[in-house]
Amino acid sequence: MDNVSFISGFFLLSIFLLSGCGSGQAVVPETSGYFSYARYVDVTASEDEVSVVTVSPFDGSSDTLVFNVPVRNVVCMASNYVACLSAVGCDSVVTAVSGARYISDPRIRGRYPESLYDIGYESTLDLERIVCLAPDMVAAYAVSSVPSVQMSRVRSFGIPVLTLYDNFEHHPLARAEYVRLFGLLCGRREVSDSLFSAVESGYLNLSRMSALRSSADSGSGSGGAAVKVLLNIPYGGAWYIPGAENYMSCLIRDAGGEVLGAEPGKSGSSVVTLEKALMLSREADFWLNTGGCRTRGQLESVNPMFPLFLAGDSLKIFNNIRRVTPDGGNDFWESGAVRPDLILQDLVRIFHPGTQTDSDGQKSDASYSGQELSDTLYYYVPVI
Repeated sequence: MDNVSFISGFFLLSIFLLSGCGSGQAVVPETSGYFSYARYVDVTASEDEVSVVTVSPFDGSSDTLVFNVPVRNVVCMASNYVACLSAVGCDSVVTAVSGARYISDPRIRGRYPESLYDIGYESTLDLERIVCLAPDMVAAYAVSSVPSVQMSRVRSFGIPVLTLYDNFEHHPLARAEYVRLFGLLCGRREVSDSLFSAVESGYLNLSRMSALRSSADSGSGSGGAAVKVLLNIPYGGAWYIPGAENYMSCLIRDAGGEVLGAEPGKSGSSVVTLEKALMLSREADFWLNTGGCRTRGQLESVNPMFPLFLAGDSLKIFNNIRRVTPDGGNDFWESGAVRPDLILQDLVRIFHPGTQTDSDGQKSDASYSGQELSDTLYYYVPVI
């Protein structure tokens, strides 16, 4: 399989798994108030213990695990958990990961295979290795209401498995706030709180600046017309469009955009036909997240109908693959989970290149275009 096809498949599968495909409508019980945005996790802490309560987005049921802190030996089943630990300066506690080749963090990648193990996934899970490591915690994720058979096997050996539902959180700041959970578990509460506070401030500043720019563009004093965005390309023969309450839709909305075809009030993805997507492309100002494609030529080769999408020059195309590993891992889904302010900064610069705003809220009057714009982006690249 060529690299473009591999990245495209990996990328779109990431969208499907990380976009909160379930309904996520379960009633969430009252919480301690520790988290401001995250809905599916709660904590209570003492000097040497942290009690973590996870809440299922499917039925509202909860599970509680108590950890002695700080944890010093962690197995990560998802790259965004690696990013959380790295962000608070605790990447050294990661002893094993699922899919080491797809990890973007250079400090983690540099330790593989000498002092970091790849324990595989599901049917290829190296259970013997996990048991030998005797980790303080396995940080795992769920994709459905059905418990993972392999994680149940890990639990049977007395190893704590913390199954998180961060991929069902809809707001980007809710997903980012899980860095505070990992900071607390590692004894780095002040560091993680400070980091999240900066991310939150930057994100909200960018969102406000985007709203002001949209108003100015439309000549309105109270709210402007959103730029129209076509999202994704077909995966497995199906073109998935996230609902209006989806994680990616929220990012685009906060940058002053609107995902075409997104169903109002829904977080899960719906499927549209190629013909419907073509109609949407005629309305679109931008086309984002185009699999593994870096050029229009590559994009045209993906599907025989795509030349019709590209018939004019008005559709601007950007892809979130600037930070992709040689094996196809995408840092957009790794560090981007912790730094949605940087994703939003990219989107604001793409949608409103005339007024640049840094994630620290500092406004610049620079106007970027072409290569200049590309050089200012962190996760995205123009598809030309």
